[in-house]
Amino acid sequence: MGRVRAVCISEKKGTAKRNVGKCNFLEDFGLENDAHGGKWHRQVSLLSYEAVEAFRARGAQVEDGAFGENLLVEGFDFKSFPVGTIFTCNDVVLELTQIGKKCHSECEIFKQVGDCIMPREGVFARVLHGGTIQTGDELYVREKRESGESGKAEGCSDYGQR
Repeated sequence: MGRVRAVCISEKKGTAKRNVGKCNFLEDFGLENDAHGGKWHRQVSLLSYEAVEAFRARGAQVEDGAFGENLLVEGFDFKSFPVGTIFTCNDVVLELTQIGKKCHSECEIFKQVGDCIMPREGVFARVLHGGTIQTGDELYVREKRESGESGKAEGCSDYGQR
């Protein structure tokens, strides 16, 4: 189980995400009022709170959302989960679709401190079922597939089955 430490959105592309504390997650779109939502595979970005804290420990002054993450979650090393992993939080169901990303033209964080963790630590998901998530909520792994495996974990719903 992980604990949501921040829920972040940016209302315009090219602007920093900010922690709004609570947000509606819309099926097959992403976060309500987030400029990066849409019908594509990167509807929600997730980042480990521990990775951000380690980055801060190196002297970086970064706010929640600074790496473009929608969900900052304590207790999970997201990059260790395979694509296809299903996460649940309240009524929200997310499917992991991508691990890491290229940092476009060295982002503002990279320019400030010479590094950015999103390409190494961040992951992306699509919203299979909507609902609301707020700071303090618990995030669960419902299904962790090994590559090529399509079985369900015990007690799992049919979300994410192909």
